[in-house]
Amino acid sequence: MNAHALHYETILAPLRLVGGKKPSVDDIYPRLFDAILEQRIAPASRFTEEGLAEIFGVSRSVIRRVLAKLSQQQVIILRPNQRAQVAAPHALQTRQILEARRMVEITLVQLACAQAKPSQIRQLRELINRERDCIARGQRGAALRLSGEFHLQLAAMARNAPLSQFLNSLVPLTALAIAHCPGTDHTACTWEEHTAIADAVEQHDCATAVERMTQHLNHLQCRLIAPALDI
Repeated sequence: MNAHALHYETILAPLRLVGGKKPSVDDIYPRLFDAILEQRIAPASRFTEEGLAEIFGVSRSVIRRVLAKLSQQQVIILRPNQRAQVAAPHALQTRQILEARRMVEITLVQLACAQAKPSQIRQLRELINRERDCIARGQRGAALRLSGEFHLQLAAMARNAPLSQFLNSLVPLTALAIAHCPGTDHTACTWEEHTAIADAVEQHDCATAVERMTQHLNHLQCRLIAPALDI
């Protein structure tokens, strides 16, 4: 194993799958994303397909698909003939992301309220429980990723593919911005706010769901934007 791969092998926890099965894209993606969110892989770090393929024991084509997914979400930057690089959103970009999320998520939560099914509510609550458990175990990166998945699941419930796709481009960048914001634990109360949103959606209470979502995004902006801009 080369020195570059060995360095990241000490950062990325090994994957142990039943029956010696090789890891899939779905196995590797959250492991790599969590390492980025927890800054075990630092902002602006670079890595290679070869190194990651060696660490996870898979082909470069599998790694290429993982990196493509992270690139589509703007978590990493891919450039021709250069190693993949971890993105680092700046303050203005973060402000613009949150402004866009506020506009789209108010519409999405209204649509979700109108057509939420019990099975979908159960999926929301499962994500909330997993997020809460990760917070309790100090797994900040996984908690941030699951927090984002809550919002994406809510968007899927709205059954508006263009809006859902747009939100999917914003949520991972938000998690990355939170991870890079020093001095504050932004995961502490998110599961409680998510629970309040899920309760309103389950009751088809559109006005309360919009109010809870607005409060949630306002809290996120206060925690994230003000420290970044020193205001």
